[in-house]
Amino acid sequence: MLHSPLRTSFLGQVTLFILALLVLSTAHAQSQQPKPEPFVLGHIDRIKSVQLNEERVLNIYLPDGYAADPKVKYPVIYLLDGSADEDFIHIVGLVQYLTFPWIDVLPKSIVVGIATVDRRRDFTFPTRNAKDLKDYPTTGKSAAFMRFLEQDLQPYVEKTYRTNGQKTIIGQSLGGLFAMEVLLKKPTLFNTYIIASPSLWWDDESLVAQAPGLLKQSSTAAPANVFVALGNEGPEMKKATEGMVALLRATPARVGRIDYVPFPEETHATILHRAVYKAFETLYKKPK
Repeated sequence: MLHSPLRTSFLGQVTLFILALLVLSTAHAQSQQPKPEPFVLGHIDRIKSVQLNEERVLNIYLPDGYAADPKVKYPVIYLLDGSADEDFIHIVGLVQYLTFPWIDVLPKSIVVGIATVDRRRDFTFPTRNAKDLKDYPTTGKSAAFMRFLEQDLQPYVEKTYRTNGQKTIIGQSLGGLFAMEVLLKKPTLFNTYIIASPSLWWDDESLVAQAPGLLKQSSTAAPANVFVALGNEGPEMKKATEGMVALLRATPARVGRIDYVPFPEETHATILHRAVYKAFETLYKKPK
């Protein structure tokens, strides 16, 4: 059968017309769809630290209803290793969940995630261990980081946000070592300490050795609430951690409450989430 050029041309034009309608229809449908909106968990502040001589990034979570009542003040949770790709997101998830009215374990709280720059530098005091000095040459500046917390960070947070004076610090591993050092040397900085698998092996466990003398020093701070968790870390970590817990438990003038919870099924890498959940539940859950 022969096809005339006119018929072929007509069919081609019809096909093009139909395709054009389809394209226009698809474009119209897409234009009618709502544009995606960002899912906002918090916001970022940047502060210039005088004590560290550098800019520090803070990831900030404000509780639901924060903007509604300007008279309400909130506790603050300071999170070490608080970068978005570290522990900020999953810890904020716990805080939000445990403050839901139908859960009602934790008071609504502000979370300040301190983004990491050099955790080995910031979270360790000087060591005399030659191998550690060689392997980790930037370490030993925890005193400066402590001054940053006291003189730069906390004044900024208290000036910028509505806080009620209740301050918690969360630290794991070297962050746990630092939180323990703060408890012993600067107990006025925080009311509550959540410490997971602290690296008390640092400097051949010298912080454990110094603890009895440090705990005897007088302090104007109210006795702290301390929660210590330990994963399956081996006998040396277990011995150092349990030794420190025993010293804290024997000093009620400095430590009003001490809870120690082993997590033998967790590793150094996996312990923090479960430890913080258990800490919040232990320290804050209301009796039925």
